[in-house]
Amino acid sequence: MLYAIIATDRPDSLAARRATRPAHLARLEALRDAGRLLLAGPHPAIDSSDAGEAGFTGSLIVAEFESLEAATAWANADPYLEAGVYADVSVKPFIKVLP
Repeated sequence: MLYAIIATDRPDSLAARRATRPAHLARLEALRDAGRLLLAGPHPAIDSSDAGEAGFTGSLIVAEFESLEAATAWANADPYLEAGVYADVSVKPFIKVLP
């Protein structure tokens, strides 16, 4: 089943996000390579595709996992969470309707 992982960044976490990004991306690339990643990306803090120094307010990942428990465990091991980038993370079942 698909699960949406919705994370909210802590204020002033841009430096930690930048430092931890390679490890965060490596996990997403592993999901992609396994054919389990539907989409992933950050929420810019401003209305622009280049957030610059404004940074980000969080992230959204939609991926396939065996269960809610497996998705939650994967989300809880995210390097951004461990580095203090994320203030909170929510994991919810997701049903893709379109496209």
